[in-house]
Amino acid sequence: MISKTCVVLCCLLGAVLAEEKYSDKYDNFDLNEVLENKRLLISYANCILDKGKCTPEGKELRDHIQEALETGCKKCTDAQSKGVTTVINHLIKNEPEIWKELIAKYDPQGIWRKKYEDLAKERGIVMTSK
Repeated sequence: MISKTCVVLCCLLGAVLAEEKYSDKYDNFDLNEVLENKRLLISYANCILDKGKCTPEGKELRDHIQEALETGCKKCTDAQSKGVTTVINHLIKNEPEIWKELIAKYDPQGIWRKKYEDLAKERGIVMTSK
């Protein structure tokens, strides 16, 4: 027979593990719509760079981007991890100026860039020099 203490501990552990991920509220957000629309892309970039207003989705991203970078997106859902790969790849290939601004803001010493270069290569992303 399972003791009440064991059941309570399992429930608490489940709650802690559930909190380990960022909210999946925007996991179905259409990233391609933003990436294919220069005006929208610039608006989101300005939000993340603290240069403009934010939509709720942009604010959510801006609020977690530094932590996600520092933890390797440990709290990201699968959809968020795939989205990060898609966006980074697009910015590097098509919007190098936005990419450079993001690097300057969130990784000015290049600490995280060095750490993630191999991972980026595994995902098919070729990082350009600063």
